[in-house]
Amino acid sequence: MPVDFEHAPVMLQEVLETFETIGGGLLVDATVGGAGHSLALLEQQVDRQILGIDRDETAVMVARERLEKYSNRAKVVHATFDQIGALVDDSQQPLAGAIFDLGVSSYQLDTAGRGFSHRFDAPLDMRMNSKQDLNADIVVNTYEEKELRWLLRRNADEKHSSRIAAGIVNARPVRTTRELADVVRDSVPAAVRRLGRHPAMRTFQAIRIEVNDELSLIEPAIRSVIERLQTGGRIAVLSYHSGEDRIVKHLLREAADGLCHCPSSLPCVCGAGPTVRLLKRKVRRPTESEIAHNPRATSARFRSAERLPAGEL
Repeated sequence: MPVDFEHAPVMLQEVLETFETIGGGLLVDATVGGAGHSLALLEQQVDRQILGIDRDETAVMVARERLEKYSNRAKVVHATFDQIGALVDDSQQPLAGAIFDLGVSSYQLDTAGRGFSHRFDAPLDMRMNSKQDLNADIVVNTYEEKELRWLLRRNADEKHSSRIAAGIVNARPVRTTRELADVVRDSVPAAVRRLGRHPAMRTFQAIRIEVNDELSLIEPAIRSVIERLQTGGRIAVLSYHSGEDRIVKHLLREAADGLCHCPSSLPCVCGAGPTVRLLKRKVRRPTESEIAHNPRATSARFRSAERLPAGEL
């Protein structure tokens, strides 16, 4: 096991509070990572089972080892979390809950060779699953300028997307993380370069999300979980930037409001009605104490909901 695969589970207290009242049963950890949340959830209830999922082969290996003492109650599989439905169905167990900890792990950021961070000089990669074809090199060196501009805006709310996209295209070929970071730095206004954080952070985020198709996987995964949750079962989602949180907020509020999608001129035949209740209407953020101990929790946003009985209004 890589000794540097450290994982301080973000907003752990809030996660445990969310699931403490549902007792035992099957919980899905849709992004198991270093198994920090899974370990705590297993220790919280002795009759609880965990199905851990991760697309990163190293995370799967680490999680299996860290959960080994709970091998009779924990299973970790290599999969993307949009496969949750099939995995839960195969388990033939009622689904008591699911947690999503979206985004990139500390291990991925801190492993230079993975190419996730501007802090190290490494080949452009950024794949969570090393077996997939698309990597950061392909995005940076083959996408058209308008495609780069669009993904910088969509995935990172980058205000200087036009300048950065043009800078990347003009600098091709760009082969390493340091080269890319320098291109971004040289493309943005001087005032931006004087800010505290590196101006390439948003660009790296945007490209990573594109490489791993992160945003498009969220909706089918959350819908699949809500459909399968038993009455009283709960879902909790940790997101780390506005693009993720917008999707999560929309899906949970839609499920809580029970929006009808039938034509307004016809009677409702879709059976619309609320399927969950939001445990908190507003997003929750980490405490100042947690941020002081774990700065990477700073941008975390936490949302949760509980499954209603079928037909409840």
